[in-house]
Amino acid sequence: MIKRFFILSSLCMVLGVSAQKSHTVVQGDNPYNIAKKYGMTVDELLKLNPKFKDGKLAIGDVLTIKSDKAAVPAVTKTAVAEKVKTSAGTSIGKIVLQPKQTIYGITKQYRISETDLRKLNPELDSHMKIGDEITLPLESIKKYGGSQQAVVTAEKPVETPVENPVAAAHTEGEAYVIQAKDNYYRITKQFGISQQELFALNPGLEEKGLKPGDSIKIKKSTADNTVAEPANPKAKIDSEAGKPSSSVSNVTVADDYVTYTVQQGDTVFSIVNKFGVSIDELIALNPDLSHGLKTGMVLKIKKQDPAYVKKNGDALSVVLMLPFGYSTNETQYRGMALDFLTGAKLAIERNARGGQKLDIKVVDSGNEASFRNSLTQINPDNTDLIIGPFFKSNVIDVLDFTKNQKIPIVAPFANSPELYNYNNLIIVETNNQTYADKIVEEVKSVYSDQKIYVVADTKKENASYIKTGLEKAVKNPNIVIVNSPAEIQLDQNMMTGQSAPVIAILANDNDGVGDAFANRLIALSKEVQGVKAFSMFYSPAFEKRVDDLSQASLVYLMDRKINTDGSFEKEILAAYKTKYCKTPPKYAIVGFDVVNDMLTRENKKGEIFKQMNKVQTQLATKFEFVKSKANGAYVNTGYRVIRLVP
Repeated sequence: MIKRFFILSSLCMVLGVSAQKSHTVVQGDNPYNIAKKYGMTVDELLKLNPKFKDGKLAIGDVLTIKSDKAAVPAVTKTAVAEKVKTSAGTSIGKIVLQPKQTIYGITKQYRISETDLRKLNPELDSHMKIGDEITLPLESIKKYGGSQQAVVTAEKPVETPVENPVAAAHTEGEAYVIQAKDNYYRITKQFGISQQELFALNPGLEEKGLKPGDSIKIKKSTADNTVAEPANPKAKIDSEAGKPSSSVSNVTVADDYVTYTVQQGDTVFSIVNKFGVSIDELIALNPDLSHGLKTGMVLKIKKQDPAYVKKNGDALSVVLMLPFGYSTNETQYRGMALDFLTGAKLAIERNARGGQKLDIKVVDSGNEASFRNSLTQINPDNTDLIIGPFFKSNVIDVLDFTKNQKIPIVAPFANSPELYNYNNLIIVETNNQTYADKIVEEVKSVYSDQKIYVVADTKKENASYIKTGLEKAVKNPNIVIVNSPAEIQLDQNMMTGQSAPVIAILANDNDGVGDAFANRLIALSKEVQGVKAFSMFYSPAFEKRVDDLSQASLVYLMDRKINTDGSFEKEILAAYKTKYCKTPPKYAIVGFDVVNDMLTRENKKGEIFKQMNKVQTQLATKFEFVKSKANGAYVNTGYRVIRLVP
């Protein structure tokens, strides 16, 4: 197991710009107050700084602005652990985020799954700036925190599980502690309420699901029947123009807009992402936002096009299109399809146990020639979600077949610009251009006049893209594209004649070339210190020779990586082994991750597209979807950055 690496989120980017007309981010900065300071709109600011379009800023980031005002010097913050607070049944603490700490790095250091980390930190993605507080189990901070130990602790006795659910409800008044065997049907029948009432009493429960030990409301209180008082007079007027907003339902509908009651934990960016509007559109409808966002405010939101809603009945109708090839007796992709199905079944059973009603149909998509026949097995008027097929041409055929119904289609492996125009398509694979952009950014951060070698594949597309990007990003680059790692040579210092270190980049996903790349790096690192290495792709050789490759500070990207220390990951791996008597192979992992991610984004109405802004990590895959264009496909931009450090 690799012990010496750090992993960054795909969106933790640092953009360097010239000193003229720039602003350096300091503590307390956000896109709105920066734009206001320089007389710009937020959209103008983000257009000038496209790498910060998600609104995530870190202390020290440099933004381009259209003003000659001097930038404010950056502020740093030392590592401390803050006073802890206690949740039901367990003690928790807080650490202060330090430079280079990332989501994956925290999960590895503190032995916590990303799922559990996100439960403790619901707004995690908007709180990953240096100096932000991260909540963790106190025991983990004490055991693994090192210099980030909690300075003050608070303990709370572990609660004893209540054996009688009905008695627990009466004891807690309006609350009920979820038991291991509970599901939505059992709870609603037991307490005589509908699922709609249950979800209204517990906002977010439908998406989160039932978790044993969690406390939920099962009876309306007086507070639940009162109208929420907006935080400002203008917001109150806006609410009355539509439908009064209550604590039961925080979104109401008017003729040209919806109103939304701000909940605890909301941020401007979470609201913008939730409703798919720009910040300037939000501020134009809600001028009082300039005074800050407050819980209870009622905001006007520009009404969007209606989302996809499932066809009929309580069950979500899902079709899996997998290339078994039984009809044509073609076995080329059968093993891949069967493995994918084993992982998918595990995800389906898991969500069904959580109370989700599912109607699953598996279709043999055959090969290229027989594919169209498989479409006859699908009724587009009674299908809510299609996962598959695997190949681009088949995906296009399915999109054309269902164009009138706009059924959400998930492409597990196909990723091509030709697919980006379909607004009902969800693309899982992260494309090579996203990886190449990250490599350019990484090289730029360490570049200091070294010669750069890029090892290409036969097409040279990735290598050429990286070269073009670096020629724009660094000064006076000397970049050479080579066909083999053997062609990488140390540079010569013109003044001393001594060997000088170089930067080596692997833009070839062949494992054999990856092995040769590793060997060449190790040899060069023994001759001279300071060699830097980067790879767009993972190679098994990288994990086998960690110590040697760390001397070259190798940085490589991965689309999938299992955190074997996480409780969620341990649970899934154990469940797969129990069911199939083996460790899940590659395509079983993909099958679980894709199906589980899609099913957990579905709500009762089948409005999956309303949940696409959520960042989720499953067993091994990170899902971070962005719109390819204003009315285009959702494309996954999630990946892991792995650093080997000396």
